[in-house]
Amino acid sequence: MKKSVALVLSSGGSRGLAQIGVINELERQGFNITSVSGSSIGAVIGGLYAMGKLEEYAKWVSTFNIRDVWGFMDFTLTMNGLLKGERVFDKMRTFIPDMNIEEMQIPFSAVATDIINEKEMIFTTGSFYEAARASVAIPAVFTPVKYNDTILVDGGVLNPIPIGHVVRQSEDILVVVNLYGEKKTDAPKAASEEEKGYLNGLVKTLSTLISTGDKHSLGYYSLLSRTSSVMIERNAKLNIEKYQPDLVINIPHNSANTFDFHKAKELILLGENVTKEAIQNSSLINKTK
Repeated sequence: MKKSVALVLSSGGSRGLAQIGVINELERQGFNITSVSGSSIGAVIGGLYAMGKLEEYAKWVSTFNIRDVWGFMDFTLTMNGLLKGERVFDKMRTFIPDMNIEEMQIPFSAVATDIINEKEMIFTTGSFYEAARASVAIPAVFTPVKYNDTILVDGGVLNPIPIGHVVRQSEDILVVVNLYGEKKTDAPKAASEEEKGYLNGLVKTLSTLISTGDKHSLGYYSLLSRTSSVMIERNAKLNIEKYQPDLVINIPHNSANTFDFHKAKELILLGENVTKEAIQNSSLINKTK
């Protein structure tokens, strides 16, 4: 009999691609994922899995180079964010049609943050793409989403690891993927000439879009980003401590930056390797034999 898993996928930018590898390895080792919840990139990966479309997405994103990532950045001049965040989802719709969450193969929930009412917004019905777009709306980076009579931003703001929203049966093993794991100590790879050119172009574009002075400056956005990151990491740790999952798969926090989607292949492999090691070092093998 397969071992059933209630899977929780965290926020964390492009590091979330490692969650594809986590899922690959769990299935390879005989685990049966029966439900999933996700925040931000975790909502994207989790929803695609629940739809039965994760393989198509993985193949697509694995072809990305750094220019492709740059091409998906739909910059905007509004003061609500730097990116519209629509271009990549528009492309995905061409080969992965939208689906209502309640029609997915397994129970799925996506978390966004309602900044007007200061509470979580949990999507368990309705359009997958609408839920995913709201869940990934990183404040000051992506424009927020107007939804009914409120405004939604990234789910990671209040709940980066939505353990409390996964549908779990009594026999399910609770598995959490934490994209805020301890940083790797080995030195990062030097940037290639293409990556250096990309980064220089990004900085130049941001500098053009953001005038100097006060909260319109690049320094303001950098400070806001770092402050948010510290808060989210702390919330993630507290949630894990509260719920005590059966297995926590920790992806190193410095595995990739927010937009390193061109590193998909290595991140997926990282997810597979970390999951294999986590299972070997846990008591799950004995518990589920």
